Amino acid sequence: MDWNFIIFSLVKIAVVVGVVQGLVAYSVLAERKISAWIQDRVGPNRTAPPFVKFIPVLGPFLTRLGIFQPLADGLKFMFKEDFTPAGVKKIYFFLAPAVSVIPAMLTVAVIPFGSMIGNQKMVIADLNVGILYTFGIVSMGVYGIVLAGYASNSKYPMFGGIRSSAQMISYEISMGMSVIPVLLIVGNLNLSQIIGWQATNGWLVVYSPISFIIFMVASFAETNRTPFDLPEAETELVGGYHTEYGSMKFALFFLAEYSNMVSSSAMMVTLFFGGWTLPFWGLDHAPTSLGMGLAHIGVFMAKMIFFMVVFIWVRWMFPRFRYDQLMDLGWRRFLPLALVNILITAVWLWIRS
Repeated sequence: MDWNFIIFSLVKIAVVVGVVQGLVAYSVLAERKISAWIQDRVGPNRTAPPFVKFIPVLGPFLTRLGIFQPLADGLKFMFKEDFTPAGVKKIYFFLAPAVSVIPAMLTVAVIPFGSMIGNQKMVIADLNVGILYTFGIVSMGVYGIVLAGYASNSKYPMFGGIRSSAQMISYEISMGMSVIPVLLIVGNLNLSQIIGWQATNGWLVVYSPISFIIFMVASFAETNRTPFDLPEAETELVGGYHTEYGSMKFALFFLAEYSNMVSSSAMMVTLFFGGWTLPFWGLDHAPTSLGMGLAHIGVFMAKMIFFMVVFIWVRWMFPRFRYDQLMDLGWRRFLPLALVNILITAVWLWIRS
């Protein structure tokens, strides 16, 4: 038994899960601050532990920055009354939040967040079918939403669950087809190999910009983010699939949404923007020093955070689609465009060969 492999794998899992949870917490704070900035408000600037105010200079600055707000929100969720409405289907009602959050966390297992540190690859599971694994896991997230709508025994959550399933079918197809040109160009399903190809030949967004556009828009629909937040549309369905949820069960849905946002951003960076590489920075897969390995991770994180900010910015700048517009965009616009994009890429590769 290779104990070094087991120990390093457990360390990587713990670090990745901790970083994702931290990103979720502070992406919520970033969303509140960015939305406040867009709407000419201040945003969270009061919450802080009592001892912070005694720190000279730094204390008031940290408070105004709002960095303690995620901690307060987490404690609020933990200590709120866990109320279960009468008439719900209890087993499914309690199961739905977990079914939503687990696929969101499993997706990051195959994403290479760095090159190597010593002899350890900076990826939890370097699968040869990493892309297929990602799409298989992502497609399971909708079951939690459908279960929540069904188990709540209420019409608004049920409408939200039905909308989510239809939306997932519509955009999952386009998202999957948008990746096919990438696979044709690289000739590999392994995400680490895709990054390696980009390190040598340039970012894939240059070779297939249409694929990137389709993938990015489909990511908004897959994560139920505005302008594709029809499953929870507050102005139409009160709160959609999570109308009847509160306390930690609602927090799990919240965690699933933002974890999916992290995963989608990481996938865009991996597939189209070179992962942890830079165009002017020649990188390979040889054993890497600690400093260089951390620098690679920093590059990946910076790119990923950029796309997370884009997710937040789009939410507060664009109105929600009508449901017929959402379906029209998915089936009559993106699906034919994705097919044409595959054809053009295949013909281009054939001419070059």
